[in-house]
Amino acid sequence: MIKLASLSKYFGETVVLDGIDLTIEKGEIVVIIGPSGTGKSTLLRCINFLEQPTGGTITVGDLTVDVKRASRADILSLRRQTAFVFQNYALFANKSALENIAERLLVVDKWPKEKAHQKAREILGKIGLAEKADAYPASMSGGQQQRVAIGRAMAAGAEVILFDEPTSSLDPEWVEEVLGLMKQLAAERQTMLVVTHEMSFARDVADRVIFVDGGHIVEQGPPSEIFQNPKDPRTKDFLKKILATNPV
Repeated sequence: MIKLASLSKYFGETVVLDGIDLTIEKGEIVVIIGPSGTGKSTLLRCINFLEQPTGGTITVGDLTVDVKRASRADILSLRRQTAFVFQNYALFANKSALENIAERLLVVDKWPKEKAHQKAREILGKIGLAEKADAYPASMSGGQQQRVAIGRAMAAGAEVILFDEPTSSLDPEWVEEVLGLMKQLAAERQTMLVVTHEMSFARDVADRVIFVDGGHIVEQGPPSEIFQNPKDPRTKDFLKKILATNPV
């Protein structure tokens, strides 16, 4: 279970997140939508302290952290229970696909090398890239690199995987292979919090869709409710614009 209470983030005097309250149950798939620059990615980054939140509390599993008093140990504990999938893959260029997936197991979890590599091979098979174990990022397509990045998140065994626009850097022909892997994880009830403009994914996979604007949660509900009967004028305006180019 993930719970954010009064989570805020300021950059100077600019309010990016303004008292966000959000609870995500174990196994729930939550998709965040909204205009660019409204705090969606910052929200994800605050959950595991890639950005330092300004105020509020974060609960992941049994751990609750007051962000103003968070110790280094608190932050490390949060990061052990979360995994992050970036827009731009964030793979180690000098490591193979297998080594990228095994890295956290070796460095953070202190697994023996043989055990970590065995787990990495299992994951490569699961994501359909068993033949790419020894390949380096430069030799892989964008879709393959992002699947390796998701495989690395899977290896973490985290409470929640945070996806920040995971298809935004991909050419169109690679988008579906990444979304397909995410759908596979959703079918396995991996807890996921996803920022995306892929409205069809939100409609087909999400348990809940959240519309964020101006650092606030404006509206949330099941995909059918948000897409077919949005209540707030801001949600209606956003969906009208984005569905014109990205229909569900």
